[in-house]
Order: sequence, then C-alpha cells, then structure tokens
Amino acid sequence: MFAITAITGRVGDALAETLLSKGQSVRAVVRDRNKGEPWAARGCDIAIADMNDAGPLTQALAGVEGAFILLPPLFDPSPGFPETRAMIAIIREALEQAAPPKAVVLSTIGADAMQPNLLSGLRFLEEALASLEMPLTFLRAAWFMENAEWDIASARDEGVIRSCLQPLERPVPMIAIADVGRTAAELLLEKWNGKRVVELQAGERVSPNRIAAAFGKALGRDVKAEIVARETWEAIFRAQGMNNPVPRMQMLDGFNEGWIDFRDQGAHARKGRIGIDDAIASLVAGKG
Repeated sequence: MFAITAITGRVGDALAETLLSKGQSVRAVVRDRNKGEPWAARGCDIAIADMNDAGPLTQALAGVEGAFILLPPLFDPSPGFPETRAMIAIIREALEQAAPPKAVVLSTIGADAMQPNLLSGLRFLEEALASLEMPLTFLRAAWFMENAEWDIASARDEGVIRSCLQPLERPVPMIAIADVGRTAAELLLEKWNGKRVVELQAGERVSPNRIAAAFGKALGRDVKAEIVARETWEAIFRAQGMNNPVPRMQMLDGFNEGWIDFRDQGAHARKGRIGIDDAIASLVAGKG
C-alpha cells in the first residue's frame, strides 16, 4: 500500500489513478473524511491528516510500502516563508517517526537555485529532508502547462494571452500535471538507495508564443501572446490580492533570466508524454 498526500489535487489524483490501474493499494491522506469518500468507494484506505499536525500525519504514513509527499503550495508567502517552514518541520517529523521504506517528494525546477524566489520553499523542503535515513526521490517538475488555465478567457474572448514569461519566443521547461502524477507513481514502484533527484519536463520546451498557437488551434481562432511589462507586475499582483508579490516576481525573473532551469538544460531529465497542444486542448474542453 502507498500513502498519497494531496490525493484530492490534480497531481495526487493522477498518481493514485496510475497506481490503482497497476493493481496497487492506495491510502488516501485527506483533511476530512468527506473528501476521502470517492476514494473509499474505490477500495482505498482513508487516513485523516494534514501538514499542521505531526501525530495524524505520522499515522497516515506508517505501515506502507512508500509515501508521496506534496507540500501545499503557498503563492503569497509571508517574508521568510514562516508558514512553509512550519509545514516542512511537521513533514520531516512525520516521515522520521513513521519511517516508510521510501518516499517520493514533489519538488520543482529551481529547487537548487540559491537566489530567493517563490520556489525557495521547496529548496527548504529538500534541505530539511535530506538528512533522513530513508530512500528519498525529489521529483523536480517543470512549470505546469496547466498554469495556462488563467489565459482561457482572454484567449477565447480577445484572441490574446498576456505573459510574464518573456521574451515571447523563449522556450521554457514545462510539463503536464498528468505526466507529473504518472511519473511519481512510476518512481514509487522503483527501488533505489539513498537520495536522488529526478527532473521532469515535456519532450519539447514551450514558449509563450507556442502556448498562444496551441490556444489558437484549440479555439479555432487567431491567438497571440503579449508581454506584461516587468514594471507593472507588482501593481497587478497586489490588485489580485497578493500581500507579498516579491517572491513571485523573483521566480518569474529566474525563468526569464535563465537561472531557474534544470541541470544541463534538462538533457538528462525524464520526459513527459503530453505536449502543449493536447494540454491546452484539454483545458479548453474543461478537462484540465
């Protein structure tokens, strides 16, 4: 049996579906029992726990063949990431006490970047778990293609997507969420020793112009990409409700300036199966 945190999210769902399709048993780790009912109906074990209490999380991760750990994303962290650091401490304690034989931890491209940015929380996670004795795989996933979901309305209504990734022709490592879940499941079924980092990106890198073209194909109309000027980001993000937009801006700078990337530009990264055309078509069809 494999314990899966964040099973109600897109990555966890894809991971669980993959394991179940391979005849594996799953323990769904959920915050309340109602959210676990669809998985219980499919024969999954249910554990009630979250990243705010080490006791229940320890119980959820105990007695399994392996565990999948997803640190809940925090898109507007307080300075210094205190909320993230608190959850990381609980995750570490739970893993240390439960001692599953192995764990796959969802990380990110840029987790090795020392410059501060929104992805730094996952660097802190990798650093905190690195001293655990169990075999760990840090799955560093590229930029999610499904982030383009925010562009559906403007692409459909105006024929425009507005991009903070720039220049518009510059390709960026991306990956579909379904490929992240599938790969995490495959990694859980592998045997390894010690700590390892697995990088994951699509077969081809994707530029904002390429995303616009994919929207055009899916919508049957011309769609173009437009740059969102760097000097407007802070005002835009604050208008969207962010209190501390600096880490998000630093992350975007990292992608645009190239210091957030995979080693060897992803030459040794695992490759996803889903391309940007299929990912955008699914989003437009409401299946993303």
